[in-house]
Amino acid sequence: MATHQELNRTFMAAAATAALVLLLATTARAESAPAGIEEACRGAASRDSAVDYAHCVSSLSSDPHSRRDAADMHALAAAATRMTIEHAAATEARFDGLGEAEESPRARARLGHCLEAYGAATDVLRDALDNIRARVYGRAVEQIAAALGAAERCEDAWKGEEEQQKVPAVATAHDREYGRLAAVALGLTAGIA
Repeated sequence: MATHQELNRTFMAAAATAALVLLLATTARAESAPAGIEEACRGAASRDSAVDYAHCVSSLSSDPHSRRDAADMHALAAAATRMTIEHAAATEARFDGLGEAEESPRARARLGHCLEAYGAATDVLRDALDNIRARVYGRAVEQIAAALGAAERCEDAWKGEEEQQKVPAVATAHDREYGRLAAVALGLTAGIA
């Protein structure tokens, strides 16, 4: 069984690789982002200060479906929500693996809290995607907004704990990316609600 430190190193290496890939994708695609994606992201960023325009453009531009459907706000909102679901599910799986390897009962309980938060967010986001597909945008906006807090709920479980330096440091980048993706999904969906 892998130790917590080995899992931490493995996760950090994977996070660094993912960041490098995202950076390369941003650099390579930002220049060639379809005008529809740029316009949609500009609108989302103007409606919601939590939406990072450059991150929105790079995320959507990295998705072949978004590039193909760049002029379709409905398709872009669905794509952003789908990417957020994928990230939430990956984060949930990460916490599950960390929880299995964790020796401290207190840390395991906190990891369980994070696992539940991301599991619930994944479920709510799937419902939001169904509502986007059905063009029930107002309900989808409410659901995405509700799911947005998963990262904060997870981080709150660790406040004031001696283990705070271990696991949350591993999860912080994943939490931050989840929040950024969820803000994009919310901003795009609110733009068509």
